[in-house]
Amino acid sequence: MRDRADRVIGLIFVAPPVLGAMILGFVPFGLVLWYSLHEWSPLIGTFDFVGPANFVRLAQDRVIMSALGVTAAFAGMLLVLNVTIALTLANLLNTKLAGIVVFRTLYFSPVVVSIVAWTIVWQFLLAGNGGINGVLAMIGIEGPNWLRHPVLALVSVVVVQVFKGVGMNMILFLAALQNVPSELKEAARLDGAGRWRVFRHVTLPLLTPTLLMVGIITMTGALDVFAPIQILTDGGPGTSTTVISYYVYQVAFGRQQFGYASAIGIVLFLITLGLTALQWTSRKRWVVDEI
Repeated sequence: MRDRADRVIGLIFVAPPVLGAMILGFVPFGLVLWYSLHEWSPLIGTFDFVGPANFVRLAQDRVIMSALGVTAAFAGMLLVLNVTIALTLANLLNTKLAGIVVFRTLYFSPVVVSIVAWTIVWQFLLAGNGGINGVLAMIGIEGPNWLRHPVLALVSVVVVQVFKGVGMNMILFLAALQNVPSELKEAARLDGAGRWRVFRHVTLPLLTPTLLMVGIITMTGALDVFAPIQILTDGGPGTSTTVISYYVYQVAFGRQQFGYASAIGIVLFLITLGLTALQWTSRKRWVVDEI
């Protein structure tokens, strides 16, 4: 009788997250999959079943092919810069100097700022006559039009996104650094290891679980970026900053082709799932829990 009561209590506690996942996850995904099999345009009131035609259309869409390349470049740059800067800042802030808490707060503060407000500020800074070019002009350098150059526009969006989210990853790395046993580092120093070798062979291996988590979070965040691109470049110039997630928005709300947009969304989901699964399955090769 007691075992049955324990099972009931367990089900009661488990039910909210399970129901939440079903209502907010599985049901919308099922609807998107259903919509992707239709030609749906709310403005003219069409909802016609077309089967896999929308997915066949993907192979002939030049913009989606370009968006795949832009998405790969954006996600790659964001992942490398975010992880590198976050880990560097965490190492610099992993000290007991007076006032270090102030710097930790300053570096983390962009995380709690609205992404829209953050991007609008950067829009003023990156404009042709904005703050960055104003500073460059003071030292005799004529700055470019950052948001109207195909390469610089993409790099600018990456930088804006990096500075927005690097504080969170910095805190994660900082917490991991503070959990590294000091005895291991001291033993390595006694064996003659320098600062770099201690970090490379002692600290870094123990950071790999956090590195895996940060990598997954950063990668999935890079694949669904929206606000910075819409505010800064609107996917331009041309399609140089049109990532897949923003192309879904353009197709759905710009062209009113919700069925085709749903098909693109399914592809984006599969890409995100595949990359996450790849990172997770490869963890046994490089993630270590202890030395």
